[in-house]
Amino acid sequence: MKQFLIFVKIEWFHIWRDRRTLFILICMPIVQIILYGFALTNEVKNSNVAIFDQSRDVSTMQISNEIAASRYFNLVKNVYSYNDIAATFRKGKIRMAIVFPQNFRYDLLHSNHAQIQLIADASDPNTANTLTSYASVIINDYQQSLNQNDDLPYTINTQVRMLYNPELKGAYGFVPGVMALVLMLVCTMMTSISIVKEKEMGTMEVLLVSPLKPFSIVIAKTVPYLFVSLLNIICILLLSVYVLDVPIVGSILLLMLESTLFTVTSLSVGILISNFAETQQTAMFAAMMGLFLPTLLFSGFLFPLENMPVPLQVIANIVPSKWYYIIVKNIMIKGLGFESVWRETIILAGMTSALLGVSIYKFKIRLA
Repeated sequence: MKQFLIFVKIEWFHIWRDRRTLFILICMPIVQIILYGFALTNEVKNSNVAIFDQSRDVSTMQISNEIAASRYFNLVKNVYSYNDIAATFRKGKIRMAIVFPQNFRYDLLHSNHAQIQLIADASDPNTANTLTSYASVIINDYQQSLNQNDDLPYTINTQVRMLYNPELKGAYGFVPGVMALVLMLVCTMMTSISIVKEKEMGTMEVLLVSPLKPFSIVIAKTVPYLFVSLLNIICILLLSVYVLDVPIVGSILLLMLESTLFTVTSLSVGILISNFAETQQTAMFAAMMGLFLPTLLFSGFLFPLENMPVPLQVIANIVPSKWYYIIVKNIMIKGLGFESVWRETIILAGMTSALLGVSIYKFKIRLA
């Protein structure tokens, strides 16, 4: 028994001396429960909405105040025309608009009937459905409060209009997310593994004594994966159009150029990982665990980012797939042009330049 306790004591000291093991045992569960607790939820909160109030009476003000007070909505602006609503949707500033017609209270009190229009961005069909349901419940509660002391009930009908995806097909939100996930994982993992493999086999030194500079060697290693990724993009788009019935509403050329930019970003991440990974298994683990979960959680693909606390929303800004997901939705689903994605394009280009610069610099210091 004494010898057994000695071995237990030795193993205990090994755990506390090995920082990586200690991190996995203690810190990883804490990080995961915080991330999953805030990110993995189907509840939609803090969604940006706009109100177009053509009546401006007591009833519309009361309903607007109840919507603004709800934790599910964040009233960002009042609009004054349907063109203003369309422009706000194109900029991606709101997920839903609420339209009150003229003479809303007058129609409600004199004819016992009025109507409200809910316009939702259905490029994410699940979120659009949830938001219109939340708003309908608030309007219903207001209607019931009016009917408490009246024999003739008041009726408020909600007319729902779904933009960009009237049929609420799930594939409209699924395809852009899959494109971001596939490109990020395939490009990053295969690039990092291919470079680390040269190190493991001892052939990297042979490449470095060739007439080519280290920068050219690294670029040459990534070019084949760039073409393979472009082939993957074409296959995904063909399957989307002809199998899933998801049309490409915007410019195909712009979509391919943006996809090429994101592919280069992902390749740059793979080169960066290869600078620190000593084995192919380490490179694969870093690519899978370090990018798979952030892409799922922080791209907005599965879970709305506005649900998360502000610190996690800030972290999401450094995930390249978030910006590419926005670009693909705007071009492919909404049919918008470069004027609507220039900001995201600049951010991706900046990330690519920074990642590629750091990767090449580290690579030359390490192996030159």
